[in-house]
Amino acid sequence: MKILVCISHVPDTTSKINFSDNDKKFDSNGVQFIINPHDEFLLTRAMWFKEKQGASITTINVGNASTESTLRKTLAIGADEAIRVNTEATDGFFVAKQLSEVVKNGDYDLILAGKESIDYNGGMVPGMLASILDYNFVNACVGLEIEETAVTAIREIDGGKETLSTNLPLIVGGQKGIVEEKDLRIPNMRGIMMARKKPLHIVEAVSFDATTSSISFEKPPAKSACKLIDPDNLEELVSLLHNEAKVI
Repeated sequence: MKILVCISHVPDTTSKINFSDNDKKFDSNGVQFIINPHDEFLLTRAMWFKEKQGASITTINVGNASTESTLRKTLAIGADEAIRVNTEATDGFFVAKQLSEVVKNGDYDLILAGKESIDYNGGMVPGMLASILDYNFVNACVGLEIEETAVTAIREIDGGKETLSTNLPLIVGGQKGIVEEKDLRIPNMRGIMMARKKPLHIVEAVSFDATTSSISFEKPPAKSACKLIDPDNLEELVSLLHNEAKVI
């Protein structure tokens, strides 16, 4: 089984975010980047298929050379090879189109991706990719078992979970639950050394015009100061909730 794991190169959640060019561009200066957490859960699940069923794993990112450190980390975790599509990721549809060309040429059985990236939270790429390729698709996946070409998947729905049966080839948009945080792999020294010898292929992007552009970014408003009310002064608490917070 050939598995392709889509990897987003995203800012660490502890990073302070700023914008440049009159708030039209994200300012990456001083920002630490990591593997998108949703993608890391899927990569860990792919490693299980590699160890139990002999699957091969390729990771892929659409981005410039700065994303290669993140791809190298996926190789240190245990992926067999990596691909970088050499272009800026402009929007979800553009990324899905670039990924679709790689999938068409690579004959992959299973494409795994986080349900969304934690930078823009678009949640579009896995579904768009499935639509372009006309592949089976399961989103919000928290459980995945494969036997030959038969697939059993569990996904979250409102108020519960749904178990589905489908077949390869398949695209999965997954999240925490498909593995637990305690199961995530931390690269060891041997993995880091081996990652240097594993192939990282650079492919040029297909010509395709982005259909959207960012007009501007803005940070959420700063939180107001917290007011502490004496526990015996319930009248003041009710007044503030009614007149200022307007929640009652």
